[in-house]
Amino acid sequence: MSDSSIDLTTTYLSLELKNPLIVSASPLSEQVANVRRMEDAGASAVVMYSLFEEQLRTERAAAEILVDQGSESFSEALGYFPVREAYHAGPARYLDTLRAAAEATDIPIIASLNCETEEGWSEYPGLMQQAGAAALELNVYFIPADGHLSGEEVEQRYLRILETVKRAVSIPVAIKLNPYFSSFGHMARRLAAAGADGLVLFNRFYQPDFDLDKLEVLPNLDLSTPGEIRLSLLWLAALHQRVPLSLAASTGVHGGAEVVKYLLAGADAVMSASALLKHGIGHLGTLLSELRSWMERREYASVAQMKGAMSLKNAADPSAFGRANYIRILEG
Repeated sequence: MSDSSIDLTTTYLSLELKNPLIVSASPLSEQVANVRRMEDAGASAVVMYSLFEEQLRTERAAAEILVDQGSESFSEALGYFPVREAYHAGPARYLDTLRAAAEATDIPIIASLNCETEEGWSEYPGLMQQAGAAALELNVYFIPADGHLSGEEVEQRYLRILETVKRAVSIPVAIKLNPYFSSFGHMARRLAAAGADGLVLFNRFYQPDFDLDKLEVLPNLDLSTPGEIRLSLLWLAALHQRVPLSLAASTGVHGGAEVVKYLLAGADAVMSASALLKHGIGHLGTLLSELRSWMERREYASVAQMKGAMSLKNAADPSAFGRANYIRILEG
């Protein structure tokens, strides 16, 4: 089978993509020139860097301060207030970059909103759609450290956030999740029922470290590694064709091997950012080349043919995903 005859196309969030490789949210997409380079290097779509709920809160608070300061002044003084865009710098810059990236490329640009509540920012998903976003990735970064919160309350928060966003847009919405639910499969079904179009597995929580000399809490940001793909592999394999959702894999994609494994597990698309931060945007070409080479060696004609081939639904030994395999590992 020749390399040119291999069909890499896939569908994610109802978007027809030229291949399964998407650039996930990272600082690289803050520059439109970088987004163009990603398209040239082979990316089928790009998730923009995230707009954070905290930025929107700051913008709203600034607006309230400006209004309050002039509330006791003569009506003529209202003319001296800066226009909305003047104090909308963070969100406005995001929307401008999103719009410019969508206009400068021929691939889908996916907006990213990082939040933990459903309050105070419901207008922005619609503005992202108006700016040209083909879809929205909703990154719910919420650590339920409050021991009084029940598991049901935590799940309801995710569902309320999703419902708030779905009411504001008509474009597809994927939700990027962490794996820490008591029944992840059930949560996936609840999200589908609430209107989610896709899941991105998984969000990485950046956990703190301690400085033992200064006795200070340190922020700790490490790039992902290929060894981190296994939890995502498990749940992609378990959910493939069992939930009515598009599935994207995220975390640990540094080489073609990880792309292949995620597709075999059942991913519709595979996302990478850490590898590009480490090796450069041109590394996208390496990932695609290695994917094609593997498919040619194994005589796969298309991504559609290999997608989910090793999922729980298609596994020759489904017990390998469960307790029986766990016991065999310990005995070995």
